[in-house]
Formats: sequence, structure tokens, C-alpha cells
Amino acid sequence: MPASPAHRRYWVYILASKPSGTLYIGATNSLKRRIWEHKTGAIAGFTKQYSVKTLVYLESHRNVTDAIQREKALKGWLRARKVDLIRQENPLWQDLAADWYQLPMDSLRSE
Repeated sequence: MPASPAHRRYWVYILASKPSGTLYIGATNSLKRRIWEHKTGAIAGFTKQYSVKTLVYLESHRNVTDAIQREKALKGWLRARKVDLIRQENPLWQDLAADWYQLPMDSLRSE
């Protein structure tokens, strides 16, 4: 049974290729599924091309409109401000999804 709208969560997240490396900002209603797609390269695009797989920042929203507005706002920020946001919450740029999955090492290597 799907979650009721009152219990639904929407996520805005930032991925990095390495500390202070290439950044990607996205929004989703299924964070674990979406991060899996990024980590395994399941979907062709920017993150697969540039090997952007490390979840370094996330925030949840109860309303899809709020999540989309926040995603757009973050994308409009200067890079230095994005890096500051990440450093405030995750100063070591650790992968916040490091223990979410059991991935074969081959799927984590860049292509």
C-alpha cells in the first residue's frame, strides 16, 4: 500500500564525485532507489558520465512543491555556497549512503 500524502517524504540531495569535486543536485520521492540508480550507473546521464556517486547532503520535505523549489534554489546558488552547506552538515564529505546497500565493487567503479 502506498504511503498516504500525509506520510510521504520528498528528498533534495547533493552528490559529489569526491570532496570538493563535481556536484549534482537532485530531488526524489524515493531516496534509496534514486541513490542506488546513481551508484550503479543504472541511468545514463551526468552522474554516470562524471562518476558522481557520493551522497554528501540530504534534506527531507513533506510537500513535493517545497522540495522542487528547494532543489531549484540550491542549483541557483554559487558553488562556494553549496560547498559551505555541505561542510556545515558533513565536514568530512562522507558518503551518507555508504551502508545502505551491498554493491559489487565493479558497479562502484567509474566506466
